[in-house]
Amino acid sequence: MKGGDTAMTMVEREQELALLEALLASAVMGRGRVALVGGAVATGKSTLLHTFAEQAIELGALAVTATGSSLERDVPLGVLRQLVEDAPLVPQERERALSLLEEGARAVAAGAGERRPVDAQLVHALCGVMLDLSERCPLVLVVDDVHHADRESLLCLAYLARRVRLAQIVAIFGHADQAWRTDSYFQTELLRQPHCRRVRLTRLSRTGVAAMLAERLGDEAAERLADEMYAHSGGNPLLVTALADDYEESARTAQEPPAGVVAGEQYGQAVLSCLNRGEARVARAARGLAVLGEPRSLDLLLGVPAADVNKDLHALGAAGLTALGTFRHEAARQAVLGAMDAGERTELHRRAAELSYGVGASPAVVARHLLEAGRVDAPWGIEILEEAARSALRAGQVDSAVGYLRLAWRACADDTQRAKIMTMLVRAEWRINPAAPAGRLAELAEAVHRGSLRGADAVVLARALLWHGRVDDARDVLEQVLESGGTTDQETRAELVVARLCLRVAHPPFLTALGRMTKEEEGPGGIVSVSVSRRLESALALAEVLTRGPREEYVDAVERILEDSRLDEMSLDTVENSLLTLTYAGRADRAAPLCDIFAAEASARQAPSRRARLAAIRAEIATRQGDMPAAERHARAALQIIPMSGWGVAVGGPLGSLILALTAMGRYDEVREHLDAPVPEVMFQSRYGLHYLHARGRHSLATGYPGLALTDFRRCGELMTEWDLDTPGLIPWRADAADACLRLGQVEEARELVRAHLDGCVPDDPRGRGVALRMLAATLDPVERPALLRQATGCLQAAGDRYELARALADLVETHDALGEYRRARTIATWAQAVAAECGAEPLSAALSPRQQSHSGPRAGSGGGPDHEAAAVRPGAEPLGALSDAERRVASLAAAGCTNREIAARLFVTVSTVEQHLTRTYRKLGIARRSDLPLVLEFGEEAGV
Repeated sequence: MKGGDTAMTMVEREQELALLEALLASAVMGRGRVALVGGAVATGKSTLLHTFAEQAIELGALAVTATGSSLERDVPLGVLRQLVEDAPLVPQERERALSLLEEGARAVAAGAGERRPVDAQLVHALCGVMLDLSERCPLVLVVDDVHHADRESLLCLAYLARRVRLAQIVAIFGHADQAWRTDSYFQTELLRQPHCRRVRLTRLSRTGVAAMLAERLGDEAAERLADEMYAHSGGNPLLVTALADDYEESARTAQEPPAGVVAGEQYGQAVLSCLNRGEARVARAARGLAVLGEPRSLDLLLGVPAADVNKDLHALGAAGLTALGTFRHEAARQAVLGAMDAGERTELHRRAAELSYGVGASPAVVARHLLEAGRVDAPWGIEILEEAARSALRAGQVDSAVGYLRLAWRACADDTQRAKIMTMLVRAEWRINPAAPAGRLAELAEAVHRGSLRGADAVVLARALLWHGRVDDARDVLEQVLESGGTTDQETRAELVVARLCLRVAHPPFLTALGRMTKEEEGPGGIVSVSVSRRLESALALAEVLTRGPREEYVDAVERILEDSRLDEMSLDTVENSLLTLTYAGRADRAAPLCDIFAAEASARQAPSRRARLAAIRAEIATRQGDMPAAERHARAALQIIPMSGWGVAVGGPLGSLILALTAMGRYDEVREHLDAPVPEVMFQSRYGLHYLHARGRHSLATGYPGLALTDFRRCGELMTEWDLDTPGLIPWRADAADACLRLGQVEEARELVRAHLDGCVPDDPRGRGVALRMLAATLDPVERPALLRQATGCLQAAGDRYELARALADLVETHDALGEYRRARTIATWAQAVAAECGAEPLSAALSPRQQSHSGPRAGSGGGPDHEAAAVRPGAEPLGALSDAERRVASLAAAGCTNREIAARLFVTVSTVEQHLTRTYRKLGIARRSDLPLVLEFGEEAGV
């Protein structure tokens, strides 16, 4: 052992070392002594004995050492032979001693199956060798792990211990506590001697642990880690050293010190070393404890008396491995489990399952043992696994639920129950990755045809088949449900009603092919479940918004559902339908924070599929807020959590949002990569295909292919019209088609498309109106555009769509430039650039920069340009704050392009009153005409530059 390591592990052992030195000093004076050094496993006994033996020469003595071993317990006189071989004997003495040992070993072996006691004269002669040697030089006899010594050696050592009182010998014997289960006569015999002292080593204190760490890791780390190290090691020096090793290894690997204690491989090996050094019964108790996780019923599990188990548990606690009957760290438990024989581990878990079930433990506890055992023998096992799976799913422990259900499915022999279990398994695996259960769908579809699976479970299967694009199989399943009379069951009827509403807005062609339900089947029929009621309400709200446009009562209803519920209290389609209702109703600002809350909950509950689907919705919300970097981030997250192959037909949602965002940000090469990726053809028969077509058309428009864009927009519109989903809140296809027409020179057709779009907008849809007004302005002469564009910017500001606002502002800049109103163009360009930068819309920013710099018109002092002349301000002009509220209202409408008569009608005043307010406003602001009104009056504070 290295000197530094010895010093580190001798912390808090100074008193014990000083006592042994005092005993040696007494022996040197001719008063021999015996010491029995005990303590729990791995508390430093061996280190203390070896350190003392190394110091013996400095104290004027010779050290003779030996170590007992459980593997050599049956070797007669094995320990005594070690002492003889280590002693500095002259050749004649060594030969004589070895001869005596051989004689004694032969005598013991001659017992014909029964070990004979060693002859007393032989014992006397062997002990005499050491007594004679001590007359030439004081001796330090050290025997470590003496509890593992053979009986014959113990007999000789006890004989010697009684006779060292008047010799220059100090005999030190190290042993582990709780180790004298047999041959305890040796310990008893030694302690009867007046010259024998007992030395007990205890575990390190918190201060001792800190001292060890300071020498190894430095003072700062020692003080920071001491409490946690002490808690995980119990003051066991071996465990402390192992934790320090793991900490250093982690620091080397991570290039920086870990924030806390690291219980790694070295810690696990140290735990196993402690168990291997102790008694086999203690190690078996540790294995049983690792399986059960708690000491209750450990005696029944192991089949040993409770009193013996208590002793074993006490030994584990004394070694610092456990506290309050459980392992101090999960890594210790896992190390014990990992080192177990597979057969023993399986059997213990099987018995633990039976015991847990017998004492009424929770299904989760019983199921965990069944899962570890890998088989189900008892008739109650399958039911327990199903119940545990349901509890695990409610708690968000999806992986555990999947494990329970897979075992239950393998063990179940009843076809009907197997089908139900597999349906639960598909739902559970779906939360992790919708692609995972795809291979099981065919078997479930076959179970429907056999009649083993029916009712609500069959409806859920149909929706899963549709997700993966297996339309014909889904239709067969639902037809089977309807033909079998499954709608008489209340749960099935409720599931069908909800499914039909969801299919209405997600897979309209499928619903049409399925046919209408009867009058009796259409109603939920006594649905009383809160969960089902919420699902129905949210699905109905989404259907209404997409077919008839936003209605405030539905928006309020879904917002109330979302605010009053948690993710685990409702199915995900309720959350999706509610969030999409808010989004398509133009309430993206209200949908975004609620979506973030549910996404955080899904992440905390370790539900990857839910996280991905919520990320896809969040991406769509972000596109409608004009936050393109956020839309890209969320869409990429959705496609990373669930790969494209796992999204099925729904891939059009996140992929469409990603393409829209990247197109707006000008990253066209990246878009092409995504457009080259294959998508399911059946996707274009779902709502998700509409999003993909719209996004692809936007990309074609941005890259100079208006003809291709128009084809996609018209196809999108045809499908929306055919499916009765033709609302601007879903996709403003007419406005985008009008944009394509304008680029193709088809102005009249563009104007018709825009007017049709406006006719479809409800009054409470500022985003739809703003987008349409911008395009309508583009169909007019420049002189007619400003008023419409100002209305468009107002609508888009109210809607919160920054990207569409930036586009409208850019059009307004171009219009004022064309009209020679350079001051307005320059001012609006600054605002437009700021908004475009927020959206990450690089193409817009790039287009605005040269316009702001090169087409800003004559500068102040140049003396040229009509706009410059109109902008002249007389000395003594007052700030905007000098305007009264009435003057400001009139001035704002005038700046927006309204005539005096229009202003009078809107404010319910006379034309004369309007003229008076404007006259006072011009005087206060020091301007001469309407066009000189400050832009802040027209656009609000954001335009105040």
